[in-house]
Amino acid sequence: MEDQFIKIASLIGDPVRAIIMWTLLDGKAFTATELAIAVSTSPQNISMHLAKLLDAGLLCVEKQGRHKYYRFSNKEVAYAIEAMASLIPPETPQKKNPEKHSPIKNCRTCYDHLAGKIGVAVTESLLKQNIILDSDAKFELSPEGVKWFSDFGINLEDLKKQRRLFLKPCLDWSERKNHIAGSIGASLLDKMIADDWLRRTKDSRAIQITGKGEKELFRYFKIVV
Repeated sequence: MEDQFIKIASLIGDPVRAIIMWTLLDGKAFTATELAIAVSTSPQNISMHLAKLLDAGLLCVEKQGRHKYYRFSNKEVAYAIEAMASLIPPETPQKKNPEKHSPIKNCRTCYDHLAGKIGVAVTESLLKQNIILDSDAKFELSPEGVKWFSDFGINLEDLKKQRRLFLKPCLDWSERKNHIAGSIGASLLDKMIADDWLRRTKDSRAIQITGKGEKELFRYFKIVV
């Protein structure tokens, strides 16, 4: 176990591979060429790094036509990368922080679920309303929560059939608090986007909140945007 941990830590710790993993947090699959551009390296070098990540089981590759697309091998890899970012020391209050209210910190995707200030606020509201429960650092759905999500338009039975975690806390790197991950977190984000509360931003994980979204976030979660 110790040897395996050292191997994984050294793989992710390489600067080029760290940027590859951070880029893939966008939730999309990328070609080797796109990742080479994101990392600012050569096609030959990116191929070597991708091969190592594939060999370690951190990434998987899908072929469509002439192109190969790389993504995380499973969602737990994405959660681990996001959690690692929370180890970054917080900026001292004496320093001016121009990114304090930046879009990426206010509202963003964490792989396939909502994160940032808004993601944490939604989670805290669900906890306060006893829709979800915090049990020994684990999230559980309350009986009231079953009805709430059903009324919200999310089919929990379908989510339970998925081969992935149903509901879990995910440590938010900018807020240093948990937001919701798992199939429920992903479905919540999908529903908000489908209902035009939120809109994705091109070439960024930042999420735009619409006028309708501001009203609905207050209605359901008492969040003032």
